[in-house]
Amino acid sequence: MPENILVVDDDQSLRRMMEYTLQQAGYAVTVTSDGDEALRAVRKKQPRLIITDLKMERMGGFELLAHVRREFPDILMIIVTAFGSVESAVEALQRGAHDYLVKPFSREALRLAVERALSYDGLQRENKQLRKQLEESSTRQLITTAPKMQQLIDTLDRVATSEVSVLLMGESGTGKELLARRLHHQSARVNQPFVALNCAAIPQGLIESELFGHLKGSFTGALKDRKGKFEQADGGTLFLDEIGELPLEQQPKLLRALQLGEIEPVGGETRSVDVRVVAATNLNLEEEICKGAFREDLYYRLAVIPLQVPSLRQRPEDIPLLAQHFLRLAAAGRQLSLSDMVVVTLQQYSWPGNVRELQNLIQRLAILCVNEVVEQTDLPANIRHHNAEPHPAESVPFVLPVAGFSLEELEKSAIMQALERTGGNQTKAAELLHIPRHVLLYRLEKYHLKISL
Repeated sequence: MPENILVVDDDQSLRRMMEYTLQQAGYAVTVTSDGDEALRAVRKKQPRLIITDLKMERMGGFELLAHVRREFPDILMIIVTAFGSVESAVEALQRGAHDYLVKPFSREALRLAVERALSYDGLQRENKQLRKQLEESSTRQLITTAPKMQQLIDTLDRVATSEVSVLLMGESGTGKELLARRLHHQSARVNQPFVALNCAAIPQGLIESELFGHLKGSFTGALKDRKGKFEQADGGTLFLDEIGELPLEQQPKLLRALQLGEIEPVGGETRSVDVRVVAATNLNLEEEICKGAFREDLYYRLAVIPLQVPSLRQRPEDIPLLAQHFLRLAAAGRQLSLSDMVVVTLQQYSWPGNVRELQNLIQRLAILCVNEVVEQTDLPANIRHHNAEPHPAESVPFVLPVAGFSLEELEKSAIMQALERTGGNQTKAAELLHIPRHVLLYRLEKYHLKISL
């Protein structure tokens, strides 16, 4: 498909020469005679490149440049100026133009200037895409050894090849957007957009415009046409986070978009979109349905594949891996590490904010820790003392005999009882003993304990 170039000049003969030269070079060319007409063409066609005269009777090149840079910053512009106004061309470069041509110029000079501009644009786009891929590959990295999480990822990867809607349910901070991005990158839509919208972060009066877009003048403040998230994600995946916060009056419109693949921008006409929706919520949507706050038909449309994302406290074996990963990212070249006691303390904490809370803590420790090893005293008091208080209802009274007692034997006995009670399930035994699973495994190896069931 040929590149689209817009030529703007009030000199008819020069305009025709540029149009003919560029068409002969294989480009799709649109011509206009002034800045006002050009701006309308830009908004309609959004060309890759604009070649505009600097001096025109109506809107001049500087004004057109300002409008384009404000509304469409990715469009390149070449300024055409007379021989005696080179300083104006330099000013145009300072204002954001890519290049300039001085009249009179040859057909060859025009072709070379266009080739340079489009080559530059191609490199810029390629670099931007590479940076985006690198950022996404690092941010969507899922670090886990927990069976619950691995099972979830296996299911997600199988579902990715289909087109059905997926609903991710779980507490805030568990990594639902990371999972949605993985699903997108495992799907046939990987080369199309991934667009995310947090339904709880948009004012109620703007949610329809955010989802479906609007036309200029359709309401106060609608100064130009705007694509909604559905159109932005056309061909790709739309991630709707906090879907339970979507206002009830907007839910039928979302349901229509899911059922028919059609949207209606505010003030506009119905148009078709091809979007796969992945939704997420930390609410119990079935309870919201009972309260009348969420439509049952929308729930079943979104939850074709419902997946429960475990909280961090449900997968404590992942805490050391995640903590070390975040520490490497936040250490800024320092060789930081966590002491064994810190790791144990982190695994005993309940993490109400889940992975997000852990990441924020590690970032804070990386900044504030003076030494190369993060020690118990570096941790915030609420985490250090989280398990300090005894739980009377769960404690086991023990009276030390007069002759004393071997602590090692007491520990062995407690471990064996926990394993017997749980049928040899080490994870459940560790929970009974209020210790992380890896500490239990260490004790089993240390004492050479085996259980026969």
